Amino acid sequence: MILIIAEKPSLGRNIAAGIGPMQKRQGYLEGEGYIITWAFGHLFSLCDIETYSPSPDDSGRWTMANLPCFPKEFKFELRRENGKDKKVDPGVRRQFEIIRELCNRPDVDTIVNAGDADREGEIIVRLCMNNAGAQGKKYKRLWLPDQTQQTVQKALTEMKDESEYDRLAAEGFARTYIDWLYGVNLTRYATLKTGTLLRVGRVIVPIVKAIYDRDMAIRNFVPGKYFALVSKEKTNGEVVELLSKNKFESDERAKAEALCATYNQTGAVVHDVKSKKDTLFAGKLYSLSKLQNALSKKYKMSMQESLDIVQGLYEKGYLTYPRTNSEYLATAEKDKIRQILAGCAKLGYPVRFKDSKTIFDDSKIESHSALTPTYKIPNKTQLTEKEMQVYSTVFRRFVAVFCAEDCVVSRTEITIDVGTLERFTLKGMVMLERGWTKYDDYTQKDKVLPALNKGDVVNIDFKPIEKETTPPKHYTVETLNNYLKNPFKEDKKAAKESPDGEVGNENVDDNEDYKAIFEGLELGTEATRTGIIDNARKSGYIDLKKDTYTILPGGEFLIESLLQMKINMDKYKTSQLGQALKKVYRGTMEIEESVKLAEGEIAEVFSKKEETNLAIDSETGFFGDVVAQCPLCGKDVKRFRTFYGCTGYKDGCRFSVNISICGRAISVANLKMLIETGRTAEIKGFISKKSRKSFDAALKLENGRAVFDFERRTPTPTTDLPIWDGEGAPLPEPPPIE
Repeated sequence: MILIIAEKPSLGRNIAAGIGPMQKRQGYLEGEGYIITWAFGHLFSLCDIETYSPSPDDSGRWTMANLPCFPKEFKFELRRENGKDKKVDPGVRRQFEIIRELCNRPDVDTIVNAGDADREGEIIVRLCMNNAGAQGKKYKRLWLPDQTQQTVQKALTEMKDESEYDRLAAEGFARTYIDWLYGVNLTRYATLKTGTLLRVGRVIVPIVKAIYDRDMAIRNFVPGKYFALVSKEKTNGEVVELLSKNKFESDERAKAEALCATYNQTGAVVHDVKSKKDTLFAGKLYSLSKLQNALSKKYKMSMQESLDIVQGLYEKGYLTYPRTNSEYLATAEKDKIRQILAGCAKLGYPVRFKDSKTIFDDSKIESHSALTPTYKIPNKTQLTEKEMQVYSTVFRRFVAVFCAEDCVVSRTEITIDVGTLERFTLKGMVMLERGWTKYDDYTQKDKVLPALNKGDVVNIDFKPIEKETTPPKHYTVETLNNYLKNPFKEDKKAAKESPDGEVGNENVDDNEDYKAIFEGLELGTEATRTGIIDNARKSGYIDLKKDTYTILPGGEFLIESLLQMKINMDKYKTSQLGQALKKVYRGTMEIEESVKLAEGEIAEVFSKKEETNLAIDSETGFFGDVVAQCPLCGKDVKRFRTFYGCTGYKDGCRFSVNISICGRAISVANLKMLIETGRTAEIKGFISKKSRKSFDAALKLENGRAVFDFERRTPTPTTDLPIWDGEGAPLPEPPPIE
């Protein structure tokens, strides 16, 4: 008897449909020589810190006493319910007991891992198998790129030994351990430091920081004016617009006017006119993130919503496995694609099989091929409106890629010379035959160029036009996705891209992007990124309106608090660990080695001692610490969420000093010096609110309020260094009830 353990009930039912009639039992199906049971996603989770190092008072409260926690051996337990008592979920316990009993049935000789076809699905079912305690069984892996009956039947005849997926499991376990180490250690540490629950994770922090950095750049952007040289004159009855590459600063108007005069005196002549017919290619097939980009742009779907829908379509058998980072198909899938195309042709779509390297390329597939429709094509009554939007987006791109009708265009390029001073290039395109654009989105408008011939004199009248620099743009679903896939790739100017970043790009070299993915440079993965971004939204760190992300006050507090604590979790740190995880997958690094790397980074956070150099000291203590005595009333000064404040506030004492002043953390040591002597040492690294330049200064007490003391600065102060916040410290926010 063969026991198949599916990741979830829906997958179990789809596998059963591919086998044949089966009898329904309590928690499993049986028949045709098979038993099919299932998990409910994660039945097991890693134990919490208290399993390894209990709280000193056994209260379960978070404490620095058991931090950092680096388990010698990671332990798993059955998933617990949310809530104070956190008891094991009774449904989880009941289902695992069924799995355990079936694994140990005497007539079961083979146990099959039928988790989703990725690293997470691999370890979800492995944990069930490992904890079931069965002896003397054979272990196999059922790998399903989609959930149609045809695919299930074929996959059942091609099952490999479970051991062939050991490296995939190793990466999955390493990723789980490392994320636990970062999450539990740094979340507790940051929360105890600030008195606010801060969810600190290996991937969530660099994602939030990317949005934070972009929004700060926009907020602090100071527009600059410059002069551009522009000519808009008619030639042969049509306006010819020429924009020079030369630009001049706002105080260089005279230079700009002089060059315009030189251009106008020189005159312009058409150097060459080239026209040719060309074929415009459809965009590549969709990876998950590229599909989410398209759905966000067209339907304003959030990443979580689009993932939920595409996952549902996969479970219904209409689409292939969604969590893929590839836009290519495997060469082994050619026969399968021919069969799917035959189904499309029966519906009247003009498609033909194309054996092209731009479609089939094994070197650009890590685990899963691009998203495509399956043999099973739904009708409109079988899908909701949003399901149809998602399905049709994937289906139409598939038809476009394999469309038998070419999209033919006429491309024209006109070059115009202004003597030897500058050459201008005008490009235009007119569509002659629509081809695949009848089936997939294509929004570029034809650009018709003026009727000019080689040797024609072009009328020009260049003038300096004052323009203004523009701030960076907020991240959108598309631009954030692109950044996370390759955070080290230089941004390409929109002018160099095709209209939607997809279309007409058959010859675009994407080797750099796939190299980044396979080396682990991306932030998060296709399988996890959507959930992490959604967690950042639910945590109040970022907001998503339509398809634009912005930072929220909670996100600002998170990033600025981590900066004060010198917890560096930028894209460089995250990608280093990502690369280590890929080495685990390739077998060039063991799980233990990758875990040690993470432990070293975390240990560094906890090992930082208070600096003796007060100029660079930034140790701000822990929330609730008594840090000094009030210089006004003599009562305790405590460390609160964002400030050091006097506990005598109820009696009217308003002494307080912000923990962060002009982007610089004020340490407990400097606060004590301020209170005891009236002045701090010179502190390095303030950022001027006006000029955004760095400066150094001391703080002094003036009528019980903290203000800058530039007399203690080594350099001579300049006029663009304002008092950090008006005349002194703001009134404190009310301390929390203790």
